[in-house]
Amino acid sequence: MDLLQSVVVHCPYCGESLDIDVDCSIPEQSYIEDCQVCCRPIVLHASIEDGQASVTTRHEDE
Repeated sequence: MDLLQSVVVHCPYCGESLDIDVDCSIPEQSYIEDCQVCCRPIVLHASIEDGQASVTTRHEDE
């Protein structure tokens, strides 16, 4: 299993596609990262299941 996995997500503000690297050594994590396009804060929730990373995004104030 790779320790880092690249996942494409969409910014909940501007809709732009973003390439996010997920640390697969942590089974579940949440963190905030600024959009590379509109610079607004995105809440990312990553989980690892069967070696595959899954990431959901939402607005910071949801």
